[in-house]
Amino acid sequence: MTDRDHRLSLSRQVDLLGISRGNLYYEPRPTREADLKLMRRIDELHMEYPFAGSRMMKGLLRQEGFAAGRLHVATCMKTMGIEALYRRPNTSKPAPGHKIYPYLLRKLAVTRPNQVWAMDITYIPMARGFVYLVAVLDWFSRKVLAWRLSVTLETGPCLEALKEAMRRHGRPEIMNTDQGSQFTSIDFIKALKDADIQVSMDGKGAWRDNVFVERLWRTIKYEEVYLRAYDSVTGARESLSRYLAFYNTRRPHSSLDGQTPDQAAPQPIPVAA
Repeated sequence: MTDRDHRLSLSRQVDLLGISRGNLYYEPRPTREADLKLMRRIDELHMEYPFAGSRMMKGLLRQEGFAAGRLHVATCMKTMGIEALYRRPNTSKPAPGHKIYPYLLRKLAVTRPNQVWAMDITYIPMARGFVYLVAVLDWFSRKVLAWRLSVTLETGPCLEALKEAMRRHGRPEIMNTDQGSQFTSIDFIKALKDADIQVSMDGKGAWRDNVFVERLWRTIKYEEVYLRAYDSVTGARESLSRYLAFYNTRRPHSSLDGQTPDQAAPQPIPVAA
């Protein structure tokens, strides 16, 4: 897709193609088979016990015969981009130049599409590696508006998904995310501000602040990811594309009175000018 011998620089080529520079330059290092197995199980346990930190996770793994120590488990969780989810005092500081925004959705009645969107990133295990999935979700209809797979935890795929969602569906009034460095980055915040979108962020570790995205991840993993053994990024992308099309158009949701996300938003979501 890109040509290192072309007169255009690689940076310009990826900008024109709309792909992440990190995906272009990233050279994957093989992960030990034992670590892939461990990380897969950590991911499954995290879905069941989202409040489990590295200490509890180590104990749960030991019960199943895994011999990994707490530091190894903590390193794996960091690589996967997950942490224990529970309400606790926010003593962390944002990265230099990154600002944390308040949570705007408490007691807010969400009554229409494009009122509130949410974004998040999750770990996706494969047969011989892993990738990360970022998705944009409309809170009212639960519709997945755009998504990207990435080999790294970086801002680029988040911006790509955001821009695609706005191009196809218009702009939300509020965007809610967690406090991850991707979403507090200067480039991501600028994209929201330039589009006149209010910024809302979960409390640190407060999973209930973005509960609909957490439910989306659980659904995707139990109904799609854990049933597969993706043998490549291309294979993962194709299979997830099929599932997410089913999720939006055919899968009934109990929280929507049996409707699909597409049925919950009967009028087309307006495309931004």
